[in-house]
Amino acid sequence: MYRKGIAWLYLFLLAAVADMAFLTQGESQLRYFSKPLIVTGLLFYFLTSTKSIKGSILRKSVAAGLVFSIAGDSLLLFSNLFLYGLGAFLMTHICYIIAFKLTQNHGFNPLKVNFVQTFLFNLPIYIAAAFVYFLIRKNLQDLQVPVVIYIMAIVMMTTMARERFGRTNAASFWQVFLGAVLFLVSDSILALNRFYQPIEDAGVLIMGTYTMAQLLIVMGVRSHLIDPKKITPEKTGG
Repeated sequence: MYRKGIAWLYLFLLAAVADMAFLTQGESQLRYFSKPLIVTGLLFYFLTSTKSIKGSILRKSVAAGLVFSIAGDSLLLFSNLFLYGLGAFLMTHICYIIAFKLTQNHGFNPLKVNFVQTFLFNLPIYIAAAFVYFLIRKNLQDLQVPVVIYIMAIVMMTTMARERFGRTNAASFWQVFLGAVLFLVSDSILALNRFYQPIEDAGVLIMGTYTMAQLLIVMGVRSHLIDPKKITPEKTGG
């Protein structure tokens, strides 16, 4: 089952390479075709390789996240549609938060959570997001509220990925967590380039980290389905 859809991964790879090439050559018009195809390849790969859980909330949430990503990728090609693209990716993060929670092998018990330890584990993520906001806040103007909401969503998505430690197999945890971190890095570069100061080769850095983030998240969910390792809450460390 999990070998099905490899052709869609080739589409993902070819579209990603083509989009990078168009970026470096300044062929912005051609990116209207290449950029949406990147995540489209991942979407159909995911749907093809997860038919055994057809109809499940997990499958629907990941698929919805990828669909919103395709919409966001398309909208962000137009500078005047930035807010709509931001909204689409906000929905992506909400879908991924649901998916990450579903790919944990035990329920949430607030009475057994060490909130201080959890806060300390997540602190580097909070600091990174706060630092980026500190740098861009003066130039946000009317976008300040939407951007703050978006930052909160992507931080929650990243911390939810970290929370999976010890609650799934190692491959799934690291793929999803690194994917979430790269998503945060990609969006941070985009924000700094747009609202702070131009970054050399920003487009390549943004798309490179973003493409790898989406691939790792999809493969991490796939790894959980292959080997859902069960671990008791006491071994998770928070």
